[in-house]
Amino acid sequence: MGTSRVSGALVVIAATVGAIVAASPSLASASPRTAPNHRLHYGVSTNWSGYAVAGAGPYTSVSASWTQPAVECKTTASGFSAFWVGLDGDTSRTVEQTGTEANCIHGTARYAAWYEMFPKRAVNYPDRVAPGDSLSASVTSSGHGRFMLTLTDSTQGWSHSTPKRRGSARRASAEVIAEAPSTRRGVLPLADFGAIGFGGASVDGSPLSGSTPGIEPLTMAAGGTVKAEPSPDDEGSFSVTWEDE
Repeated sequence: MGTSRVSGALVVIAATVGAIVAASPSLASASPRTAPNHRLHYGVSTNWSGYAVAGAGPYTSVSASWTQPAVECKTTASGFSAFWVGLDGDTSRTVEQTGTEANCIHGTARYAAWYEMFPKRAVNYPDRVAPGDSLSASVTSSGHGRFMLTLTDSTQGWSHSTPKRRGSARRASAEVIAEAPSTRRGVLPLADFGAIGFGGASVDGSPLSGSTPGIEPLTMAAGGTVKAEPSPDDEGSFSVTWEDE
């Protein structure tokens, strides 16, 4: 999660872009957003960490749950992070995804929930998201370019199921990801989210595991620096740990 955004959505666009300009003017040409996997080589990406599955599609569904992490803005005063499930984006140019984000804007933590049909811009839901919230998400396809993107915050007591269409979607991959969002000019600093634990991760109704055909663990890295990496997957449960911005 092509051009990029905060992966997932857009919290307070003006403040976000202002923070990017202050931190690095060369990056500030657009609001941050999610983007397809920028793979360096097998198992290493500049913007994704988690697990992707490809090669046995078209895939019809992906789901997972997680607890919304808190960001440490003393470590990353201007940083961005997104947590989501989606179809496509790994070996394809579209992404159908939904999830949450946790950003640091001028040292202040901001949280939001969203869906995105990349390359279209993400759409924020109006509901509150807070650290410690229990989230669950799924993206399913009924064929013919039809998708249902569902996100539920059981702590806050809200849920959204959003129907969308994307005729060009190949459903070439499925993924559960922590992401460093981007602008058109590059990947943004990754907010210090500590660690996020994903549970109940499944693809096409089967738990994500080491035996899932085409599974690929993704470590986020740039310039030889590891930014985030996943733990081994245990029947649909794994964590992604922040290492560096």
